Amino acid sequence: MGQRNSTSLHDFILLGFSDHPKLEMALSGVVATFYLITLVGNTAIILASLLDSHLHTPMYFFLRNLSFPDLCFTTSIVPQMLVNLWGPHKTISYGGCVIQLYVYMWLGSIECLLLAVMSYDRFTAICKPLHYLVIMNPHLCLKMIIMVWSISLANSVVLCTLTLNLPRCGNNLLDHFLCELPAMLKVACIDTTAVELSVFALGIAIVLTPLILILISYGYIAKAVLRMKSRAGQRKAINTCGSHLTVVSIFYGAIIYMYLQPGNNASRGQVIFLTLFYTIITPSLNPLIYTLRNKDMKEALKKLMRVDHKSTKSKRTWKS
Repeated sequence: MGQRNSTSLHDFILLGFSDHPKLEMALSGVVATFYLITLVGNTAIILASLLDSHLHTPMYFFLRNLSFPDLCFTTSIVPQMLVNLWGPHKTISYGGCVIQLYVYMWLGSIECLLLAVMSYDRFTAICKPLHYLVIMNPHLCLKMIIMVWSISLANSVVLCTLTLNLPRCGNNLLDHFLCELPAMLKVACIDTTAVELSVFALGIAIVLTPLILILISYGYIAKAVLRMKSRAGQRKAINTCGSHLTVVSIFYGAIIYMYLQPGNNASRGQVIFLTLFYTIITPSLNPLIYTLRNKDMKEALKKLMRVDHKSTKSKRTWKS
């Protein structure tokens, strides 16, 4: 009894799919697989774009800054999730839950804003090609990244602090597999309408405003592409922008459904599926989408693999 009281005060019990043990085992394999793809894919993009001088451009600078939060995003969630899926005790400490919530919201907000910055970069490259390097100079790119990280941090601090300050009256059962904001709101024992409206308002600022800017950018890009006389130029523009637009559609679709619903009317199954989708699957799809449609990145990855193969071969020769 004393142990139960201690747990209720200091730990959260993550229900997840605890009532479906077979589903949990299958899910753990899927999560581990996608996590491995995320680690390998995003690490490869970061290394290739850093080591290949041909990729030292604003586009790949922003792509590196997208891959790094994806790595941190999944790493802040997946190891704890796998421990809970594989282990008998599906709990997380209060401190661990707080850290996970803050990091989760911070990095998720970064991706929202960064996708808007990347759309502006593509707009400038296609609609103003002669002035591209002047407009997207290193100083401006760095300022944009600092602004994205700062605004996202402020958003995370405000939303998470409001949520964590809600009284729980001893309730520590989270109907989820991680400490996510909608799940945390449900364990509060008071009316959460004010906090939900705050989430909705900041969601408009962090999610809908960047999305509107992305759609405007792509409206101008579509006009510029249709005016191009060169078929090769059109294909190159479509391939470059198609990758980014695919990521935007996947990521924003799930986020809007999750966070821009006053009253949080999504069912338990929908919430868990969508959270799995944009926390586990989307970060693993990003490197695939950006590399499979990008010749420069594919060439850089081939060079990286050749360098790694040569270094491994030379080590073996030296040892023998």
